[in-house]
Amino acid sequence: MQTLGISDSTPRSDGRLKSLFWPSIQTGTDVDYLGSQGYWVCAVVALFSFVVLIGLGQTIMAFTILLFYYLSGVGVRERSRYAATMVFVVFLAGLVETGPNVLEVLLAALLLSNLRATWIASRWKPDSEEAALPPRLGATWGDKFADRFPMWLWPKVRIPYYVFAAVLLVLTVIGVTLQKANRLR
Repeated sequence: MQTLGISDSTPRSDGRLKSLFWPSIQTGTDVDYLGSQGYWVCAVVALFSFVVLIGLGQTIMAFTILLFYYLSGVGVRERSRYAATMVFVVFLAGLVETGPNVLEVLLAALLLSNLRATWIASRWKPDSEEAALPPRLGATWGDKFADRFPMWLWPKVRIPYYVFAAVLLVLTVIGVTLQKANRLR
């Protein structure tokens, strides 16, 4: 693989912790890495939210939120600014509704960083040779889920996702407003 020049031929310009919380882009490899990282962050948030909601006995909401965060991750992987914005805003609204805790504040910070990285990556178009995006591999299951599957799925679900995310945001805002109004009574 290395002799063909398709494995880590261009190393990432940032360390893992810096790329999680304050990413920057200098090469096409950075763009690809941040998209993949954003996908996995959204997948972790999806699983975390799913487990919490199942534990609370809200099965339908758990599956709805799992689908939303996963599809948002697919959109982030494909550099969709709308998906990155929606995943952050919906998570933040949920955080306001439930009250903050340390883990949720950390996840919100990751999603905010994810939004910034997606915004920067979506505008990445330098004309140099190092700006070329690396090929998306499918050798491992992780590669298939983070590289190949989003590239195949996003064009098929993009428009329904836009509607689904907007409806979910409206319902979340209504739920937060009603809950705050009930607390004031």
